[in-house]
Amino acid sequence: MLVWLFGWLGQYYTPFSAVSSLTLRALLAVVTALVFSMMFGGRVIRHLRSLKYGQAIRNDGPQSHLAKTGTPTMGGVLILSAIGISTLLWARLNNPYVWILLVVMVIFGAVGWADDWLKIKYKDPKGLIARKKYFWLSMGALFVGVSLYYIATLQPDINTTREMQDLLLPVFKDWMIPFSAVPFGIGFIIFTYFVINGASNAVNLTDGLDGLAILPVVLVAAGLGAMAYVSGDVRFADYLHVPYIPYNSEVIIVCGSMVGAGLGFLWFNAHPAQVFMGDVGALALGAMLGTIAVMSRQEIAFAIMGGLFVAEALSVMLQVGSYKLRKKRVFRMAPLHHHFEEIGWKETQVVARFWIIAIILVILGLMTLNCVRL
Repeated sequence: MLVWLFGWLGQYYTPFSAVSSLTLRALLAVVTALVFSMMFGGRVIRHLRSLKYGQAIRNDGPQSHLAKTGTPTMGGVLILSAIGISTLLWARLNNPYVWILLVVMVIFGAVGWADDWLKIKYKDPKGLIARKKYFWLSMGALFVGVSLYYIATLQPDINTTREMQDLLLPVFKDWMIPFSAVPFGIGFIIFTYFVINGASNAVNLTDGLDGLAILPVVLVAAGLGAMAYVSGDVRFADYLHVPYIPYNSEVIIVCGSMVGAGLGFLWFNAHPAQVFMGDVGALALGAMLGTIAVMSRQEIAFAIMGGLFVAEALSVMLQVGSYKLRKKRVFRMAPLHHHFEEIGWKETQVVARFWIIAIILVILGLMTLNCVRL
């Protein structure tokens, strides 16, 4: 039913998606999202400022950040709009993976929007009540897990069905963790849930300095786009010994849209930031990256490429756990980027050095594609 619905919706191609070259459409998706972000970025910022949608800064954070109070937030609306428009223009809409990613963007973006709105309305950085927030995030992640499992079961080739669920080990490519062996896809769905929610919250935690989160998101989206391209082409998938995922080719259009939208947003988000993406952007972008990683069966490579996000999330977990158990802090302040600010690094130094680390990690993640069979 789900695949039939997507096929029915996608039979009305736009003239742009009829372009046969996938690579050309991906590049045009980058340009379209970039131009959209650049053209409308200034207008969005002025509109947010006129609505007084200013950022509420936490009192227990670095004191230097208090000067940022009132900077327009919810700029993630610009990013998501650029991604959505570019994807709808250039992607072939009979592909269920494209629609799943758009639904993820809407669900997680809506939760982030509600969180941002409450922060602005009550001038309180706490935002949405935690249990409500994680309930809807969980619903979004479970939707992805169930949808991908259902699509996998429809494949005529049993080997393809298994490869669309089993966890690929990048170095030992002949070994896979057989989630497909667990009845009713429970193992796959639960794992997908943790990947998507983990990625969403990790990106959200990273978004604490001007430009810090958006460029790593762009880099990881580009890296995952390359992996989606490989896994969506049976020849490349066979040559590099990665799972062949029939629907994955069009995912590169979404990745290209994310790259273009992110670069356009960085123009306005670079230090000193004219606008913050807010939870509406961070939660949605993180969830989309996690979903693309699951679709490509490259969750471990994603953890390598997104190692910066992993480190930020782990720093919070260690800080909270250590304080509850030992009444001692591991870092001067968490997330990790605040720790380096507290030891004397300037904000621009933290951002630039974290960007360098992100570039190195994406390269390392892509290198896993070249591992040979044992």
